[in-house]
Amino acid sequence: MSVATIESMASLSSDLFYDILRRLDGPTLATAACACATFCSISREERLWENVCSTMWRSTNREDVKSLISSIGGFRKFYADCFPLIVNKEVTEYQWNDYLEYPEEWTEAEYYGDTDGVESISPLDFVSIVDIRYKDKTICSKVLWGIPNANGSNSWFYNCPFRIDLLTYAARDDDNEGEVTLSVSDGLPPIISMEKERKDGKLWKELRDGLRLSWIVVNRKVKQAANLASWSPLGGQRHWPTDKDFVIRFGSVLPAKDVLPCQVVECILIMKFRVIHTEGEGIETTLKLTELSMQLEDMEGAHVNGRNSLLILKEALSCHRSKNYSEVLESCHLYSKVQSELKEEKMRNESRLDRLCILSGIAVFITFWYYIL
Repeated sequence: MSVATIESMASLSSDLFYDILRRLDGPTLATAACACATFCSISREERLWENVCSTMWRSTNREDVKSLISSIGGFRKFYADCFPLIVNKEVTEYQWNDYLEYPEEWTEAEYYGDTDGVESISPLDFVSIVDIRYKDKTICSKVLWGIPNANGSNSWFYNCPFRIDLLTYAARDDDNEGEVTLSVSDGLPPIISMEKERKDGKLWKELRDGLRLSWIVVNRKVKQAANLASWSPLGGQRHWPTDKDFVIRFGSVLPAKDVLPCQVVECILIMKFRVIHTEGEGIETTLKLTELSMQLEDMEGAHVNGRNSLLILKEALSCHRSKNYSEVLESCHLYSKVQSELKEEKMRNESRLDRLCILSGIAVFITFWYYIL
């Protein structure tokens, strides 16, 4: 059997090429676009990227989200902005004494967010598009328009710790208001009892390895978007705060230059599941999602207030990103390392101060009795 040689790509139908490209995932489609002029031209078709985005993030199937994505540049731009994850390579090893004091050009009011820059940022411009996947199956999609409790320039939001509890607010404007659960039918291992889980940790390992989180923040005004999640978990804790809770942490390191003296902050995304059924009596192992939240913390572990958080989120939408997940992990681990070193330095300084106070007290006591006697 002989196979006819195709002398030119032009001899094939563009419809055939389109049918081939529409079956590819995002990275493969982007690679194919670099192969030849024909693929490059076809790969600019918005419908291809809409299909890629809907496969990656089920929330982009919503009509209101489609309109939002179209208004900020289309699905191709949206994928290019949100598929790479945020990487901050500017996490430097601050000295504790340098970090603790306000820089000369900073006033205390500026540190706590009393700046004019935030006046141009409206909380209503931000949209959160959140998807949770477990073993390549989307189990939760939420969309939050605006930032809750941020109405009015004199709102308590601006001076209080920034926090978004997505399950509390997104349900008001979301198509899926039911509980988010995971069960054996979704791929969870059957758990006969929590006592057994404490010993083998099988359920915890499955959650840690199988869960993926995407928390995309869009600013409608500047028409930019970024994924603030680390996609895979950065850490977590079993059985906390109760015997049946699993807390899983995602996040990223965001730049805070000209916003906070520490220059970088950590965006912490917390996901909490609770075991509501174990195996037995005809009921399979079932977990319920009880928390999905975002907060920002500085190097000291202090919560960033709402005013500074708006500035940081705006800057995060244009910071450096990478498709290399190892770089993302390296950035987060470097931040944790520097933060731990700062805490240790603070403890050493406090310990030295305590010893100095004790010795001073003893010296004063001895001097006092020396003159008395």
